[in-house]
Amino acid sequence: MADVAALAGVSGQTVSRVVNDSPRVDPATRARVEVAMADLGYRPHRAARALRTGRTQTLGLVVSTLETVGNFRMLQAVTAAATARGFAVTIVTVGAAGELEDAFERLRDQGVDGAVVLNEATAIARGSTLPADLRLVVVDSAPDGRVSIVQSDHAAGARAATGHLLALGHATVHHLAGPDGSFAASERERGWREALIAAGAPVAEPVRGDWSSASGHVAASAFDADVTAVFAANDQSALGLLRGLAESGRDVPGDVSVVGFDDVADAADYRPPLTTVRQRFDVLGERAVATLVDGLDDARGQVDEAVPTQLVVRASTASPTR
Repeated sequence: MADVAALAGVSGQTVSRVVNDSPRVDPATRARVEVAMADLGYRPHRAARALRTGRTQTLGLVVSTLETVGNFRMLQAVTAAATARGFAVTIVTVGAAGELEDAFERLRDQGVDGAVVLNEATAIARGSTLPADLRLVVVDSAPDGRVSIVQSDHAAGARAATGHLLALGHATVHHLAGPDGSFAASERERGWREALIAAGAPVAEPVRGDWSSASGHVAASAFDADVTAVFAANDQSALGLLRGLAESGRDVPGDVSVVGFDDVADAADYRPPLTTVRQRFDVLGERAVATLVDGLDDARGQVDEAVPTQLVVRASTASPTR
């Protein structure tokens, strides 16, 4: 740092302010210091800075699996948002309450500044003792006064999907649900049910899946020939449902209209292109990281924030032909 200061013709304190992204540096001076840093190959020493500030600039990410599309996209979003703020990310996977407590212990040992808990892992967290000395933000969870929560407005998205199908003239809408224990799945089921009840439409028992396209494929046989509309809890299960319906000789949307949830990157390339509810994974990741990082510097209370969803209409839905 002294070498950078000498080359740039500034004080060591000015170099420190540039390194720590302080606004109290003139732009021209900042540019001169950054050129000197580049010329000398200077990089801030993370361990030394941690000793000085008490921060490691590292966040933990707790997840139950990376096999689902939603979890993987959230991993991408959180990592991108953390990187933009100058934070590294440490990932731990858990499958049970005991594993979660061990995961928090490992994260504390690594000195993370806080952690984001994703999706299905939040169900494990609700039944666990959470560390008082580790700031947490959970993505998709029922209200919990111990932590801040950021979530998609799943119920509103499900109501929009169901309302779209009812508006097309379908007498009712059947549901290919997500797994038991998932907050997102339960909220989407709640929104679907509320829309049907509000419209005075029959509410059939949901068919339970596990987010996978394979479970959607199996579920296709559970929907009788009189079913004209299905709201699937996610796009992957909708993909399997489309295949299963096609194999049984049922046309989409001629015989059955199908709506998914997530708007995965290739949803528009399904056959037919899938009507779905768009989740803003990028916004979820940014808000989760912002809530966590901004909360490190003050004693703000817990945050509970819902990110809006959006219905995207494509070719997999149409008015019933019978």
